[in-house]
Amino acid sequence: MIASVIPHLKTLKQSLRSGQKSLAEWEGGQMAVSAVPGAGKSHSLSVAAAIAIIKNQLHSRRQLLIVTYTRSAAASIKSKIRDRLKELSYPPGGFMVNTLHGLALNIANSHPELSGLNSQDSTLVIPTPSHRIMRTAVEKWILNDKKRYNRLLEGEKHKFDREETEKLRRQSALRTEILPNLAHQVIREAKSSGLLPENLWEMSEKSRDEYEILAVSAGLFAEYQKVMKENNFIDYDDMILGALKVLENPEIRQIWQHQIFAVFEDEAQDSSPLQERLITILAQDFDQNESNLVRVGDPNQAINSTFTPADPMYFNWFCETCQNQGKLATMDQAGRSSQIILEASNFMLNWICDVWDKTEQLNAQKLVNKYPFRRQNIQPVDINDPQLNANPNPEGKGLEIYTPEDIFHTVKLMEKRVIELLTNNPDHSGAILVRENRQGRFIAKELSHLYQEYGIKVYEVSESDRHSHIPEEILKLLQFIDRPHSCELLKSALEVLEIRQLIATQDLNLLATNPEIFLYPTPLDPPQKEMVKNARQYCCNLLKARLELPHYQLISFLGMTLQCQGAELATIQKLSERINQQIIGKSSLKNIISTLTEIVNSEQFEGVEEETENKYVRPKQLTIITMHKAKGLDWDYVFLPFLHEKTLPGDPWVPNSTKFLGNFTLAEVARVQIRSVLHSQYLEHNNNVQIPLPHEAWQEAILLQKAESYRLLYVAMTRAKKLLWMSASNKAPFSWSIFRGKDKTNLQTQDPCPIINFLKQKFPDSVMKCY
Repeated sequence: MIASVIPHLKTLKQSLRSGQKSLAEWEGGQMAVSAVPGAGKSHSLSVAAAIAIIKNQLHSRRQLLIVTYTRSAAASIKSKIRDRLKELSYPPGGFMVNTLHGLALNIANSHPELSGLNSQDSTLVIPTPSHRIMRTAVEKWILNDKKRYNRLLEGEKHKFDREETEKLRRQSALRTEILPNLAHQVIREAKSSGLLPENLWEMSEKSRDEYEILAVSAGLFAEYQKVMKENNFIDYDDMILGALKVLENPEIRQIWQHQIFAVFEDEAQDSSPLQERLITILAQDFDQNESNLVRVGDPNQAINSTFTPADPMYFNWFCETCQNQGKLATMDQAGRSSQIILEASNFMLNWICDVWDKTEQLNAQKLVNKYPFRRQNIQPVDINDPQLNANPNPEGKGLEIYTPEDIFHTVKLMEKRVIELLTNNPDHSGAILVRENRQGRFIAKELSHLYQEYGIKVYEVSESDRHSHIPEEILKLLQFIDRPHSCELLKSALEVLEIRQLIATQDLNLLATNPEIFLYPTPLDPPQKEMVKNARQYCCNLLKARLELPHYQLISFLGMTLQCQGAELATIQKLSERINQQIIGKSSLKNIISTLTEIVNSEQFEGVEEETENKYVRPKQLTIITMHKAKGLDWDYVFLPFLHEKTLPGDPWVPNSTKFLGNFTLAEVARVQIRSVLHSQYLEHNNNVQIPLPHEAWQEAILLQKAESYRLLYVAMTRAKKLLWMSASNKAPFSWSIFRGKDKTNLQTQDPCPIINFLKQKFPDSVMKCY
């Protein structure tokens, strides 16, 4: 069979671009692949995987492992590899695709006596700063370390006169905001790097700041670990730590290494040191003491490092190491965008690299070893490239830069262009990418008439789409079932049914004003309209279920009532299992509601993912979506409004309530302090690094936040195929959080994002008049 497939392998390889061929020709050892946006890395990975499977005759006991970071990405890559093998008439086996956390959990569960984890008895939580676990850890730390707590209470330069009102204000800020945020940031940063509380204690001995921030962090981390253990909770990092504990056993490690031929990692720029350590161990060839590890990513698309422990510097350094060994491949050709869009994106990237090189603060403080970008221009594909409509002809000028009068004028200009484009090209798609969801809601409201008047669907992807809205819906229904005579809870339940389009839109206040009459009308009450009867029937069925079903089956029943299907139904099952596991031994409706309330209020419950591309990219649809969520997608026409310096790149915000400590936040300072030690150890194996003082670390935090903002803009620009529309109006809200609808009095003169003026100079023909 192998001999008959070889010619087909050669043909398949020849269909790849030059940069893609390097991945397909991998013969073993370590390899880094730096891929520009739109380079087709998923296709290349699937081809390289198929070739590796066939050439090495892999099977169920010797497999290629492909890891990525989301379930939807894992499903997509798995499908593509199967398609490649099917095209070659080869059995669809010899590989496995996992999310990194799913893989870690499998390893940890295989030997719970070594990992210290038992998923059957443990509950996975994703704590936020407001979570009960964080609050409890903070309170326990305050009780056990009053000296350091009192030092924080005194504030900057001991400027505290002990006035009672000010003391209470500071205590509240520390307990409810500053310390929970510090704990949340430090715990994620430390655990994702494989650090324990004692490691932070060691770091704190070398720090010089008056607040002893790392010592405070170590104490909070230790208390968090205790609370998690007492409640039998685990977080995502515990899965990886558990897997690493299992692999410390030489015999078990050898079994896994023998089973895994090599590891291919996708989206490597989003990896953490702990995750890198796990896949490096698994990729180790136990016979030859060589690591068969291929890591594919783009450091310039690392857009999660400010709110997750992901650090693009590590993949950058991995690329440099491989480059020195002659094992770096670059996928720099992309057929997604028109030539002028490629030129604008390249110009933006090189501009920020030049700015970063010249940053005096960076050169003076030397807090990072290199700028967090990679100079890597996107090149168009060759003329004979097999990709259909590669590097398409631009729409109009391809790049259009506007300077509207204000945000309302901005929306009018976008509306005019959208109507023209999607009316003349109904098979095309468009998107408006925004910096924050408030901007998206404003635009969606202003453009809500487009469907009725022009048949253009406006689809706003809200923040609630990132984390599942199902727990909140289920909670509202359960609260109504528990207290059906509450006007407020009845209205909330009816709102859920109305949003789900199970009942007709009507005056819900009228129904909820008198629950007894609505739910149980007597012959003396006025007859109900048909739509009211339908709403009452749904509510009565909910109450009937409470009487007839055991309470642990209610969540599943509510899922069916809401007519959940596919991924939503799987999310319902996940939620039900999570709650039932957490209330073992104390199961009741009250405890279900209490547990669910905590999940809704203080966790980011992740629903089961579904394929989202079809939902976000549809013909004659205008999708309004954040720049973050747009990664991995593309549209024919992309609009980037409100590109103001205040929001892009912006500056880290210091709340007024915390400024008694200084003009910085403890959470960001601690993160930079930890990373400065880790970076030094990673590069130089040096344990004598000087930990930056708070004001130094804060300046570094500002630089890193700006770097990520520009990477985010780069990602946004490279989503466009035929038209990239950019604007920065002369006037915009001082803050989108306080902006209300049509109110123009809150608009102020705003400076554009710095890159806008440079783009205008570079591409003068793209500067448009605003009519």
